[in-house]
Amino acid sequence: MKIGIIICDRYRDCAGGKCFRAMRNREGAFDLYPEGEDLEIVGYTSCGGCPGGNIEYAPAEMIKNGAEVIHLATGLVVGYPPCPRLSFFKEFIEKHYGVKVVIGTHPIPQKYFITHSKLGTWDGERWQTIIEPTICNEEMRKQYD
Repeated sequence: MKIGIIICDRYRDCAGGKCFRAMRNREGAFDLYPEGEDLEIVGYTSCGGCPGGNIEYAPAEMIKNGAEVIHLATGLVVGYPPCPRLSFFKEFIEKHYGVKVVIGTHPIPQKYFITHSKLGTWDGERWQTIIEPTICNEEMRKQYD
């Protein structure tokens, strides 16, 4: 499976360590891939900053490099505040480019889980659906702090 990853521009200097570790270990949103399936990153970039200008162009390059799925990184979910355009990005990429989009990469770090729980950020059915692939259990979340 060839994968593209789009991260939040706030974390543009991120080297991708948590995402790549999660992919290698099939953790977080990467646990949806069967253990024997080869996974390859064919693109890694930021959204381009608010309002996400790179969302319009980056998927095309990733697809040219063979991307079969694009992950919107966990940073778009856990940042303060979470990306308000996250659902739109997913819908746009899927409809415009015809490629599957998964929200999330690595498990949500415990420190973000605690803060967002206190803030009530992820209250509601919509957010529960969004965080489901990366919520994991407390032990796993602590490993990603």
